[in-house]
Amino acid sequence: MRNSLFILSAAAVLCVCCGERKEGQFAALPFPDVHVPSMMDDEVERTEYMAINYWNAFTDTSRCFPCDSVFVSGVRKDEVEQRFADWTALLDAVSPDAGEKAVVRLYERAVACERKDSSSNVFETFVHLADKYFYNPNSPLRNEDRYLPFAARLASFEGFDRLTRGRYEREARLCALNRTGTQAVDFRFSDKNGKMYTLYGIDAEYTLLFFSNPGCSACRQIMEMMYGSPVVESHINSGRLAVANIYIDDDLEAWRSYLPEYPSEWYNGFDPDLVIREDEIYNIRAIPSLYLLDKNKKVIFKDAPEQKIIAFLNTCN
Repeated sequence: MRNSLFILSAAAVLCVCCGERKEGQFAALPFPDVHVPSMMDDEVERTEYMAINYWNAFTDTSRCFPCDSVFVSGVRKDEVEQRFADWTALLDAVSPDAGEKAVVRLYERAVACERKDSSSNVFETFVHLADKYFYNPNSPLRNEDRYLPFAARLASFEGFDRLTRGRYEREARLCALNRTGTQAVDFRFSDKNGKMYTLYGIDAEYTLLFFSNPGCSACRQIMEMMYGSPVVESHINSGRLAVANIYIDDDLEAWRSYLPEYPSEWYNGFDPDLVIREDEIYNIRAIPSLYLLDKNKKVIFKDAPEQKIIAFLNTCN
């Protein structure tokens, strides 16, 4: 860890979240980077160590650093957020187990900060960032598998009221649906002529489950991206990749009128029972929503950004 952090005087230690001032303001501290032990030379092991211990010095409860509307534990809030974004990218480079361990460790250390000093905004900052980066449907780094262990623990956090705990309990329950590495829930859907299909009845090496709406500009952009990739287009034309384009709402007149805009080689259908939406068998928080499944309908990517899915398909030779 960096040893450039300032040394607090005895008087400053007695103050809650006090720090060195400069021209009436706190002097910003550098983010305390994690240093991997020199004897650790395996690259996978080093990366996992980085991911799991990334926040150790920043959340060290034995220190007292300034926290206000600009600073979090002595570091400017905007830098903390950038570091969080960097950390989420680091999580993608480690195993799912290591990624979950890293998220749980951050939660536990943030809670320790909150329990030691409830006026600190360390805990609140990480609750906000976890939602913004892992769960917000507009985040390009969203990942419900990452958010799940955080939300599940927030659901029992003693500092929240019953209503707030209930909200996180529901979010955790929805995040647990169709997790990466598990088999997706099967459902039936109808085409424009009333012919019924099932998700599991689609025979392809990969299935792209595409929840869309008629007239959705973001959905059209995804279609253009897919057919802008010669590799992905080849996968579709060869039948290696099947696209199940599913409408989950009930305005069938609008859906039927928009059908000519969809590629005819796709499975274009609607949910006649409205079970996807009403029974919440999938956590569709925004349209479009994309899932990539393997031949056995095991989830490879869950509600993932289209760039990540298309990048993966481009590597499938």
